[in-house]
Amino acid sequence: MGKGHVTRRPGELDEIHSRWIQNRNRRTNDPGYQESWSDEQCGGCRFWIPLSGALGADYGACANSASPFDGTIRFEHDGCKEFEESGSWAEPDEA
Repeated sequence: MGKGHVTRRPGELDEIHSRWIQNRNRRTNDPGYQESWSDEQCGGCRFWIPLSGALGADYGACANSASPFDGTIRFEHDGCKEFEESGSWAEPDEA
């Protein structure tokens, strides 16, 4: 019998989050963190595509061809220098 989908197994989402959170570009506890970055987070970028399901609450794909993170999964509170304001915080689409 198969192991089942990762989003259906207890603890697996926490393990995924622990792994993916390590890929952040900007960490608020870094000495070089700039306050202006708090307004330039992935979730507010016009190129942010939130994942669906439980992971969509915190993660999405970057679709900015100018960003070094184009095509990768990012944490919603991360960011990069290629940020473009969308005017709102992106939420996963309703199923």
